[in-house]
Amino acid sequence: MGILGLSKLIADIAPQAVKEMEIKNYFGTLRFTGRKVAIDASMSLYQFLIAVRSEGDQASIEKFNRRLVKVTRQHGEEARELLKLMGVPVVEAPCEAEAQCAALVKAGKVYATATEDMDALTFGANVLLRHLTFSEARKMPVQEFHLDQVLKGLELNHTEFIDLCILLGCDYCGSIRGIGPKRAIELIKQHRSIEQVLHNIDSNKYQPPEDWDFTNARRLFVEPEITDPKDIEVLSTTPNPKRKAEEEKKNAANKKAKTGGGRGRKPK
Repeated sequence: MGILGLSKLIADIAPQAVKEMEIKNYFGTLRFTGRKVAIDASMSLYQFLIAVRSEGDQASIEKFNRRLVKVTRQHGEEARELLKLMGVPVVEAPCEAEAQCAALVKAGKVYATATEDMDALTFGANVLLRHLTFSEARKMPVQEFHLDQVLKGLELNHTEFIDLCILLGCDYCGSIRGIGPKRAIELIKQHRSIEQVLHNIDSNKYQPPEDWDFTNARRLFVEPEITDPKDIEVLSTTPNPKRKAEEEKKNAANKKAKTGGGRGRKPK
């Protein structure tokens, strides 16, 4: 889900924080040479499955229409193995992928995090790229959000920005009925924290949901469960086509065994 209404709020109030780029600008240009991007692979897998359903050949479409678009454990394992064979570094997040990506950005290990979830900014990613992994057929430019410009445009510090995101509605708790994006930014700018917002608003008119644990949501954004970036080396390696061929041969043999293609007569 990410943060409800945040991208539009930024576009309306802090448009200078967003740049629209063509994807080709991130490859082979002097400006971006050597820059690394941490990609939320779980989000990308969902996008790729949806792309197969909407843009793939008819056989693939029929195959995926037989089941919901759902990323399985096997999808994840196969994607990790493929990336490693291609020489792409893989980091397994202990909890939220956006939080781990944001930590890598803040530590200077990568330039940006690529995901559709706006909470990458809430976790503190300096630069967020949206639409980077969209299919070419969708013809959408890459949106590059810069956190410092977001905070400047909204006139908030990062602590206040986190409270704004919680008030808008996030993965950890819902929003308060009757408080939309524009009202939320007004309240945070006026009162500077959720505690003060709750103290000053009409509790009969604006009643938080039952068990609205905003303090825990705030803690999860400020102190997410991540692997310390100091313990992570984001280094690409040389692709291994020989190993890839061996893996494909092994997978084909396993598939054949599962379908019974290799069975003969039982020995007497």
